[in-house]
Amino acid sequence: MTISDTEPHAAERPRAAVRPPRPSSKPNGQWKIDGKAPLNGNEEWKQVDDGLSVRERIENVYSKGGFHSIDPTDLHGRFRVWGLYTQRKPGIDGGRTATLTPEELEDEYFMFRVRIDGGQLTTEQLRVIGGISTEFARGTADITDRQNIQLHWIRVEDVPEIWRRLEAVGLRTTEACGDVPRVILGSPVAGIAADELLDPTPQIEEISRRFIGDPTLSNLPRKFKTAITGHPSQDVVHEINDVAFVAVEHPELGVGYDLWVGGALSTTPRLGERLGTFVRPDQVVDAWHGVTQIFRDYGYRRLRNKARLKFLLAEWGTEKFRQVLQDEYLGYELADGPAARKPATPGDHVGVHKQKDGRFYVGVTPIVGRVSGPTLTRLAEIAEAHGSARLRTTPHQKIVILDVPEEHVEPLIAELDELGLQARPSLIRRGTIACTGIEFCKLAIVETKVNATAAVLDLEERLKGFELPHPISLHVNGCPNSCARIQTADIGLKGQLVTIDGEQVPGYQVHLGGGLASQDRDEPGLGRTVRGLKVAADGIADYVERVVTRFLADRDAAADETFAQWAHRAEEEALQ
Repeated sequence: MTISDTEPHAAERPRAAVRPPRPSSKPNGQWKIDGKAPLNGNEEWKQVDDGLSVRERIENVYSKGGFHSIDPTDLHGRFRVWGLYTQRKPGIDGGRTATLTPEELEDEYFMFRVRIDGGQLTTEQLRVIGGISTEFARGTADITDRQNIQLHWIRVEDVPEIWRRLEAVGLRTTEACGDVPRVILGSPVAGIAADELLDPTPQIEEISRRFIGDPTLSNLPRKFKTAITGHPSQDVVHEINDVAFVAVEHPELGVGYDLWVGGALSTTPRLGERLGTFVRPDQVVDAWHGVTQIFRDYGYRRLRNKARLKFLLAEWGTEKFRQVLQDEYLGYELADGPAARKPATPGDHVGVHKQKDGRFYVGVTPIVGRVSGPTLTRLAEIAEAHGSARLRTTPHQKIVILDVPEEHVEPLIAELDELGLQARPSLIRRGTIACTGIEFCKLAIVETKVNATAAVLDLEERLKGFELPHPISLHVNGCPNSCARIQTADIGLKGQLVTIDGEQVPGYQVHLGGGLASQDRDEPGLGRTVRGLKVAADGIADYVERVVTRFLADRDAAADETFAQWAHRAEEEALQ
C-alpha cells in the first residue's frame, strides 16, 4: 500500500481540492433530497437498529456469552457508538493490513475510549480511569489528540463493570466512536486562564447534556467533530473540525464566537472555512445543533469516503451553507462578524501559567501521549498532594494540572518529572505526537508510538547543542488516515510500505511545512510532499536531524523564518 509521489504541494493545492461526488444518475443518499432508502450496508444496519441500542445487549447478552456470542453487525458497527473497537491481533505485519479482512486482523480484545468533553477531569475521575487500566487493560492508557483516554486489552465480559465505575464518577463512553457527534474539544484552560476571552464550559456542557445520546442525532453520514474555545491561543485545532467556535471580540456586540465548518484531514484533507458570522454565547448551542442537522439531512451517504461534511461544503460554499443554516434550522439571521486575531501564545499550554485567581496551572508532556494506569493513579495522588483536584487533557496529547498554589509549583514539577511528565520538555518532545499505530490499530501499516518515542529520546541528545527557534512539530501516523494530523505538522510522517535500496520495508512518506493557527503562522496550511522522499520506520531520528540541521543552516534568521516557511520555499534537495 503506497501513496503516489505525484501529489501536488500544498501551496499549489486549492482549498476546494476536496470535491463533492461527481454528478451521477445515482442518488447521493441526502435524506432531504433523495429520501432515506439506505444505499450501502452501513446505512442499512444503522436504520435497522442504531448503535445506541447495543448497550443493552452488551450488558445482558455479550458480557455473559463472551466474544464469540457477539453478532457480527454489532461487533463491527454498533459497538463503536459505545467507544469499543476490536484491536489488532499481535504479530500481523503491516504488509498484510490491506490483504486481510477485519475479522482476520482483529483480536478478541477491545480498544476502549473514554469520552472526556472539554478534556475536563477531576483527580477522582483520573484515579478511577487509572484503576480500570490497571485491573482490566494490562496497564495501558493513551491520551489522544482529541482529549480522550484510550485503553486496550479490554474483554467484553468486563465492560459492564467498567461502565459502572466510570458512570459512578460522571464519565461515559457514549458516542465516543461511530457516525455520531464525537467528543467536544474544548480549551484546556477554560474558566481559569487569566487571558481568556470567554469560558465555553456552559456551552460544552449543554451540548453534551442535550444531544449526546440523542437518537435524533445518532445516525449521521459519518463522524462529526466539534471544537469550542474561548482562549486567544485558539487551542482546539478548530480548522480541522466539522464545526468549531472560536472566541472573537466584535466591535459593537462584544465577545462571542466565530463559526467555522467543514474541516477534516484523512486522505483528502480540507481546512475548515469561516461562515463570516458572529455567534453570541447564547446562540452557540442552537448553531451547533443546526450545523449537525444539516450534516444529518444533507450529508452524502452513498459513498463513505465522500460522506464527511467537508464534501458538502465543497458543493455548497459558505454563502449557501450559512443561508440554509439560518433559514431552515435557526429561523433567524446571525450577525456578521470579524475573524479572530492571530494567536499570541502557544496553544499546547505546556509550562507554568498564572490563573485568573492567582493560582497556577502547569502543563506537562508525556511522550507521544503514552502513559499507563499506574501513572494516571500516581498523577492524581501528586496533584492532590499539591493542592489540585482538577486537570485537563489537551488536543496535543498533553496534560494540564489546575489550581496549583504558587509555593507548590516547583515541588509539583519535580515529582511529575520523575513520573515522566515534563513541564519543561525539549522542543522536540513538546512538538511530537503519534497515533495508536500497528500495535493495536487494524488500519495501521507501521509502528508509531515506539518509533516516535525512540526518535524523541535520540533527538534530544543529537540536537542538544542546537538552538531551535521554536518547537518543531513531528507527527507520526501509522497509515494514510491522519489521526495524528500529519498534514498540519512541521514534519508529518505517513505510515506506508516504502522501497529503500530496492527493498520494501515499513516506513513513512514525509509531509513538510504544515500547521494550524499559532503565533508562528498568519494562515493555517497543509504540508508539502517531495517526490520520492520516504523514511524507513527506524530512520526517523536520522531524517529529522538532517532536515532540522539544514533548516538551521539555511533559515533567514533576520526575518525570524519558521521551519514551515523554510520548508515551503526550500529546494527539494534541501529536504531530502
